[in-house]
Amino acid sequence: MKRTLDISYEHYASIAELDRLDRNLVKEAEEATKAANAPYSNFHVGAAVRLRSGLTLHASNFESEVYPAGLCAERSLLFYIEANYADDPIEILAIASNPSERECYPCGQCRQVIVDVQRRQKSPIRVIMSSAASATVIDDAEKLLPFTFKL
Repeated sequence: MKRTLDISYEHYASIAELDRLDRNLVKEAEEATKAANAPYSNFHVGAAVRLRSGLTLHASNFESEVYPAGLCAERSLLFYIEANYADDPIEILAIASNPSERECYPCGQCRQVIVDVQRRQKSPIRVIMSSAASATVIDDAEKLLPFTFKL
């Protein structure tokens, strides 16, 4: 039986089109790229979240000499939040990179972890994937990985 999958998302041709809180979160993700340790890929990624309480947190990626021991910005941040703020659900996750010519989309492992966190907290996570100029926004992390792994 053939089925169709339809995924809706928002695209902003300019970061300025985002509302103020979302723009600020993207800026925080952009700032986090400055702390990235990416001597091998030279691809600096920052992630920032706003929790339901209003608290914002950020992290960056870290590459290790003993590849694949490094960690993406998104997973670094999500694991920290799960360990320290598990009772304060994530409402929005913003991702940015440097260089930033193209929108920064999470890798497959990060997509699965974002969905895992969303399932655990039982509320959707909006995801903003930005470049220096534009952004794509989804209102539910499951749209990033519609065929997720489930135990």
